[in-house]
Amino acid sequence: MTERIECCVIGAGVVGLAIARALALQGREVIVLETAETIGTETSSRNSEVIHAGIYYPKDSLKAEFCVKGRHQLYDYCRTHGIAHANCGKLIVASVSSQEQTLEGIQSRALANGVDDLEWLGANSVSALEPDIRATAALLSPSTGIIDSHGYMLSLQGEAEEAGTMIAFGSPVVGGQVEASGIRLDVGGDQPMSITGDIVINSAGLHAPEVAGSISGIEKTFVPQAYYAKGNYFVHAGRTPFKHLIYPVPEEGGLGVHVTLDLQGNARFGPDVEWRDDINYDVDLARADVFYDAVRQYWPDLRDGALLPGYAGVRPKISGPGMDAADFVLSGPSDHGIKGLVNLFGIESPGLTASLAIADAVAAQVEN
Repeated sequence: MTERIECCVIGAGVVGLAIARALALQGREVIVLETAETIGTETSSRNSEVIHAGIYYPKDSLKAEFCVKGRHQLYDYCRTHGIAHANCGKLIVASVSSQEQTLEGIQSRALANGVDDLEWLGANSVSALEPDIRATAALLSPSTGIIDSHGYMLSLQGEAEEAGTMIAFGSPVVGGQVEASGIRLDVGGDQPMSITGDIVINSAGLHAPEVAGSISGIEKTFVPQAYYAKGNYFVHAGRTPFKHLIYPVPEEGGLGVHVTLDLQGNARFGPDVEWRDDINYDVDLARADVFYDAVRQYWPDLRDGALLPGYAGVRPKISGPGMDAADFVLSGPSDHGIKGLVNLFGIESPGLTASLAIADAVAAQVEN
């Protein structure tokens, strides 16, 4: 027997929950299909919990647009819904003078994206803010912050459910078929079944290309290859002296090994970039030496033995090593020609910051 529902959202990560909430608030009937037994178990809970300003992304990209818009929305949401957060700001530091040209390029890109509050700091000004940092110059981003991502996801879940959304945990999508009457999804788990949705939103994160590829009727040309960029995190034993987030200049595949703070003031370092063929969350202890070397470029007083293994995450990329970084992809009916289907691919950082803006964009596609 095949059940029928108006909207199916695949994936209960932060973006899937935001989309489910947006659709439910439109008055739609929504079910969320989630493989795990709870919300946000992968990318959404294995990141730096940073509210990004929108600095690094190419002009007119979806990452830039959704990050800047989503950052404003997210701060407003935190304030109105009592979500723990802190607008602590961050420093992007040049540890040697040869990196200052890169900082200038970052500042220009930020301005093109509508981020006009970056402040250039000389070495003395950096020392005044963060005495333990070694830098010839830095950019201060006052719009960057941190958030309790789990509290945020619980709030999205609660609002979605209050508006009538049902979340089916332990319900992996194992296949499907585009049919004349809608999109059939075959659901595994303890009670296998099929559901036909008028609207299907594939927000499966790391697994979104695999899910799309399992649905017969979606042309393979519209399904990108998945690449996995693992990021290890190490935590600092004891307190750190920093009041701001500290970022080096970016590297290929990521933003470099940076210092982020949690809401209790504890520091974590990472993520690095480790390209893999599989999804693996074991912290690679052998990479600690690389972390010490990277962090000491801007914090030379980091003591031996101060870094302890923390956790790891995997970025759901759709571009691999040596390739230009891919933008977010929201592949809707105007792209692939299938009524009611939106596939979300490559929703990596700044996906958390951009989540409400992404949800608005998906809801608008559905509305149209």
